[in-house]
Amino acid sequence: MKHTSDDKALNLATADVSRRRMLQAIGAVSVAGLPAFASAQATAQVNTTNLAVTDTEVTVGQLHSATGTMAISETGAIQAEQLAIDQINAMGGILGRKIKVIKEDGASDWPTFAEKSKKLLVNDHCAAVFGCWTSASRKAVLPIFEKENGLLYYPTFYEGLEQSKNVVYTGQEATQQILYSLDWAQKEKKAKTFFLIGSDYIWPRTSMKIARKHVENFQKGKIVGEEYYPLGSTNFGSLMNKIKVQKPDCIFVAVVGGSNVAFYKALKAAGITGDKQLLLTLAVTEDEMTGVGGENFQGFYSSMKYFQSLENDNNKKFVAAFKAKYGKDSVIGDVTQAGYLGPWLWKAAVEKAKSFDVNKVVAASETGTIELKTAPEGYVKLDQNHHLWSKSRIAMGMPDATFKVVSESPELIKPNPFPKGYQ
Repeated sequence: MKHTSDDKALNLATADVSRRRMLQAIGAVSVAGLPAFASAQATAQVNTTNLAVTDTEVTVGQLHSATGTMAISETGAIQAEQLAIDQINAMGGILGRKIKVIKEDGASDWPTFAEKSKKLLVNDHCAAVFGCWTSASRKAVLPIFEKENGLLYYPTFYEGLEQSKNVVYTGQEATQQILYSLDWAQKEKKAKTFFLIGSDYIWPRTSMKIARKHVENFQKGKIVGEEYYPLGSTNFGSLMNKIKVQKPDCIFVAVVGGSNVAFYKALKAAGITGDKQLLLTLAVTEDEMTGVGGENFQGFYSSMKYFQSLENDNNKKFVAAFKAKYGKDSVIGDVTQAGYLGPWLWKAAVEKAKSFDVNKVVAASETGTIELKTAPEGYVKLDQNHHLWSKSRIAMGMPDATFKVVSESPELIKPNPFPKGYQ
């Protein structure tokens, strides 16, 4: 029998009346009331620890330096985390709930980071927090996350020698970044003598301790100088003289934040340039290049797991989405990309756990099955030690402030935050 459009409309109307009568029979006040009732039941199951989770929303925190000397490095992570959250929300959210974000500014001040982290966990009951950059800020908030049983997604390459139930580390640890880059310098550039330079806080000092042990104990090379400068320092004149006197095969650098601008300008002014001197840094990404300038960094090298110039379909889509949201002139650095991974890794773990409860999300994260096939850097997976398997890469700075990748590890490198012989 052929049905007319009037027949179809009548059938739909009849079905709607029947549905409304059924809802009234079970005490529902309206059709819209049923999803709310069902979600309320589900909320009791997915949130048993008083987190900020409602029938329609889950609240998370962002804690980065939007101001101060570290803002040059952390702004990209703020943007990338928000992009990931927007994309997840556009897909329907997590367990049927949209993500709400509370943003706090650590202001490049470690006590402020600690204060804000307590607010996010104790007052705001955030289900997860995406944040920090420096190891000093991470160390400042770590006792609070462990005491309050919060969950932090930390996006920065760091010195390793740490593993916490309450932290997921989405950047590289030392064996993936530092050791790979030193071995590259020795093998490809025949470097035997190294001058170590860093900002004066936990990450650079610990990183250089690891670098010294690797150069002296494993490579049988020599450290000819080691200098540290307070965060925000801009006076590097005497350092340039020391470098010229020692004439190292490789300058190995972990200067961070706004100090990078003055440091690389000082190098160029002193005639220490990439065509004459091998310099390898652990802390200049596309984010810092916006201030440093390609003309001051060209010919020097960075060791990272991600560069915006990576040629793969995942990265092309990510870069396009980032620029569409933040402007065609915006740039994406290593920590920016690692920040982008945080919300996606959390989503995967929450959905595996079928719960927002931190203990359940952590247990899911430790199964060894959480992976991201569409990460901009390429396929990554989360190890049971809360760090990511990822590749290491070396890239040369170009005059236009971009990077050209010159070396890449053939396989994903297993994270090893407690390597023997380096502690």
